[in-house]
Amino acid sequence: MLKYLVSFSALALFAFPASAQTYRDAVTRFANASPDLTFPSEAGELGTFSRLQMAIYKPSGDGPFPAVVMLPSCGGLRPEILDWAKRTVARGFVAFVVDPVTQRGQPVCVPNSPSNHYRGAKDAFQALAHLKHFPFVDQERIGLLGFSWGAMVGLLVSSKTFAELFSPTQRFVAAVGLYPLCHVDPMQGRPSVDFVRPDHDRPALILLADQDVEAPSADCVSLMQPLAEKGLPIAWHVYQGATHCWDCSSMDNNAKTDFRGVRVVYKFDKELTEDSAKRAFEYLDARLRQR
Repeated sequence: MLKYLVSFSALALFAFPASAQTYRDAVTRFANASPDLTFPSEAGELGTFSRLQMAIYKPSGDGPFPAVVMLPSCGGLRPEILDWAKRTVARGFVAFVVDPVTQRGQPVCVPNSPSNHYRGAKDAFQALAHLKHFPFVDQERIGLLGFSWGAMVGLLVSSKTFAELFSPTQRFVAAVGLYPLCHVDPMQGRPSVDFVRPDHDRPALILLADQDVEAPSADCVSLMQPLAEKGLPIAWHVYQGATHCWDCSSMDNNAKTDFRGVRVVYKFDKELTEDSAKRAFEYLDARLRQR
């Protein structure tokens, strides 16, 4: 699913010549190919019967609270995102669940989606700016939590280049990403794509699965290791025996064959879901609350 998206929309970008200026121009063009999202104007209620929708949720009280922008997988919002939002609020964070799909009328996982991940990076920075309008949000303590496609966006916004393009004065303090796709091999005459950028300059924790055939963990580790050795702020953990989307209880045992002919089976793992939540929020706690 993820590689299907990248092969049609992301790789088109990298067909351009490799000069820095051309690269920036192409990124900007892709990001501006669809309209901006309309964000919620007020905080909503988060409870048992909360709707699956773009929303801002806050803890009880006036704040200001640290906040987390939450970006879904390329299929859009799934039921588990509400569980993650509840965990976020319970930890004392404002949760901003961003939906890149509904308003644009097309899933991210289709060719030429209006919500390609460059548009997603712009969406993320705009969500960051939007949160700063609310008095209950601490403007200096905003992080990002992304899943699959959303984690790919989290890697991009942790890059100096993408920040200079879309948000030169406002940055996320830190990002956590679950099971992102980090590398795409050359395809159809186009060069390879790396989502872990050499100018990565913001703290990021990437959680991976060693049995992930959609977004192989080895690709991520091979790109992150050199950055970490240079002292850049990136860390990771690989879960043994886990598959892509290990927190997806609504997709447990779902199977498919992707465009490469690879069979994919999703396996929900409650224990790993709780452990990944623990790691994610400990990481965000340490970087957002110390500011």
